[in-house]
Amino acid sequence: MGKILIIEDEQSIAELEKDYLEVSGFECDIAAAGEEGLEMAMNHDYQLIILDLMLPGIDGFELCKRIREKLNIPILLVTARKEDIDIIRGFDRGADDYIEKPFNPNELVVRVKAHISRYHRLTNSNSSQNEIQIRGLVIDKSSRTVFVNEEEKVLRGKEFDLLLFLATNPNQVFSKDHLFEKVWGYDSMGDISTVTVHIRRIREKIEASPSDPEYIETIWGVGYRFKK
Repeated sequence: MGKILIIEDEQSIAELEKDYLEVSGFECDIAAAGEEGLEMAMNHDYQLIILDLMLPGIDGFELCKRIREKLNIPILLVTARKEDIDIIRGFDRGADDYIEKPFNPNELVVRVKAHISRYHRLTNSNSSQNEIQIRGLVIDKSSRTVFVNEEEKVLRGKEFDLLLFLATNPNQVFSKDHLFEKVWGYDSMGDISTVTVHIRRIREKIEASPSDPEYIETIWGVGYRFKK
């Protein structure tokens, strides 16, 4: 089903994650420190990375940023830190999702499967056209690049996936729950405020005026719509 990299310094947690994922058909490697995890991520073909935030050496935030600069595969944060600012920092550095310790290992497996499945569906994409062009916005599906008025905008992980989904379904209103299910690949057992954070980050990158967006419109009390 794919190969997973677990970057976790607590051996008992890493082994628990590995056991449940291998029972589900995945092959797993474990790195116990940031430097080791970065080297393995860059030199092996993984389908997804499970990343602890509190690591010796390079911490999870910095490691996430460095990995995302090179790789587009899903990154799932595992964290004991419940402060909103830490979660937002993780998303800002390119994480796709997070799960809090202590967690249900079965939920971890569900999330891993959903992220991998969703990533492959979006990258192998839902239209014969490889490129979407809407006014000054250009989205290239194969290279996962975005340009606004010929200037490249770097969208990480789920930022790109969310923009692609909305742009592929223009003028339709989607609730946060619906977007969470469609882009993250499972129902709202996660925190749908994730959607709000990602919409804000996308607007900061593609909108001339994020508070008066040209592309992604907020439909108050309902959700979001991509204006074509």
